[in-house]
Amino acid sequence: MKKSCLVLAAGDGTRMKSKKPKVLCTVLGKPMLGWVLDSVRKLELNQTGIIIGNNADSVKEYAISRGEYKFYIQSERKGTAHAVMQGEELFSDEYEHTLVLCGDAPFVSEDVLKSSFVFHTENNNDITVISSILDNPFGYGRIIRKGDSLDSIVEEKDCTENQKEVKEINSGVYWFKSSTLKRMLPKISNNNIKGEYYLTDIIRLSLGENGKVNAFLCESSDIVLGANTRADLSRLNRIARDKILDIHMEKGVDFPLTDGIIIEKDVIIGADTVIFPNTILRGKTIVGEGCTIGPNSLIENCKIGDNVKLNNVQAYDSIVEDNVKAGPFVHIRPNSTLKNGVKIGDFVEVKNAEIGDNTAIAHLSYVGDSIVGKCVNFGCGTVTANYDGINKHQTIIGDNAFIGCNTNLVAPVKIGDNATTAAGSTITKDVPPNSLAVERASTRIKENWKHNKLRLENKKSK
Repeated sequence: MKKSCLVLAAGDGTRMKSKKPKVLCTVLGKPMLGWVLDSVRKLELNQTGIIIGNNADSVKEYAISRGEYKFYIQSERKGTAHAVMQGEELFSDEYEHTLVLCGDAPFVSEDVLKSSFVFHTENNNDITVISSILDNPFGYGRIIRKGDSLDSIVEEKDCTENQKEVKEINSGVYWFKSSTLKRMLPKISNNNIKGEYYLTDIIRLSLGENGKVNAFLCESSDIVLGANTRADLSRLNRIARDKILDIHMEKGVDFPLTDGIIIEKDVIIGADTVIFPNTILRGKTIVGEGCTIGPNSLIENCKIGDNVKLNNVQAYDSIVEDNVKAGPFVHIRPNSTLKNGVKIGDFVEVKNAEIGDNTAIAHLSYVGDSIVGKCVNFGCGTVTANYDGINKHQTIIGDNAFIGCNTNLVAPVKIGDNATTAAGSTITKDVPPNSLAVERASTRIKENWKHNKLRLENKKSK
């Protein structure tokens, strides 16, 4: 049984006041289209097409980054049925069933799509409309039933007073027998105020030819939610945030207070981890068990081990192994690895560096483009001078080294195992193992320096 799908994604961002297409506006950091494609991808469809508008190269680029899709351009906005017509290839005789849904309704779920398809095929429906119950259905097309069967879909503006009381509404998601969709689409007219072709008209036309049409009522009302304005988008973000937090709490994650916490959809968090306020976990981040993250932390595309404590930390595209403690005010830049038991204190930046087991970088230091061994101690104010203005160079520090306060390590340079650099040194040469490196200028003192007197006189004159 071959199945196809058409995702309607041709809308622009006019009411969003955005230069990008509406479907690329984000909910918890992921474009609405991405949420829809995630659900569709799990349905084992034979082909998925996306209806895009003019100048929608950004939609095409985004979709291609996530999978293989066909694209069809709706050059004029003439309604939902007109949009579906552009993808006629995907409801040809090659496919038995076709799913049609909107790219700006992010909460359509894989479970609902699968359950509704079972309902669609078991009942041998020509058309199955996915419906939902809304306490306030104003603005939505009403599902009008005759017994257990669908009689019609009536738009808000056409509802009688009794029909307006109906709370079952059309979600805008449909399963079609492809042959029915192909046969009925050309019969839809645009004889309406807007001169557009509405996909909902296919229900009336099919029923008029004794087609078998029904509505699958799903439990969640969120399936119908989309966004046309920034206010709508903010509402979707709040709903998605609460849903995701609930999922993590069910899995044993602790949120003492949820103020300012944002967990994106693809983040994984282990049990007994505590997330404190104003923490943001983004992208493909994985957090292990028994961790304490936050407050005021931002972790993006990182793999965090077990029993890690990150307080006021920003970390990107990096690996933090078990039992690491970092913060406050720590910046872990991409391609860094903090190995087991590393301790990083306040105002430290690590970039493109591997920090070995149980190494301590206490405070006020920069370690970039470096490989650091285990059990190394960094004194306050240590800097790896990795950039010569043209190229980046690497610093290598062996196991058990001791780097004195205010040491400048001018890369490329190697510090051997168990070596020490004296405080205030600027190290420009390799230091052998078990050595002490002292690289300071000799101290010269000029007593009664004339410049001091001039400086004081200048202050008095002001």
